[in-house]
Amino acid sequence: MQLTLEFGGGLELLCDSVKIHKINVDPEAGVEKLTMKHLLAWVRTNLIKERPEMFMKGDSVRPGVLVLVNDCDWELTGQLDTTLEEKDVVVFISTLHGG
Repeated sequence: MQLTLEFGGGLELLCDSVKIHKINVDPEAGVEKLTMKHLLAWVRTNLIKERPEMFMKGDSVRPGVLVLVNDCDWELTGQLDTTLEEKDVVVFISTLHGG
């Protein structure tokens, strides 16, 4: 399944300073649909190059990371249970900034 992932608000620094990633990821064996929970595990393993604790806490994103799926807040679509479809755009934005 082809997806576009975008990282902003400083999160791109965890991915070698690359903001936009065009990826291909398949659902787990025996599962028909790809969910955000599976995508986050894939991102942690394949895209995050350093300090994964700055992006994730447990199986989800850290508090302060805004997640949009096709410009819709994932809190409205089921968070970790959000089902992804071909060519979806998932955006991760850190709302926490140092000073």
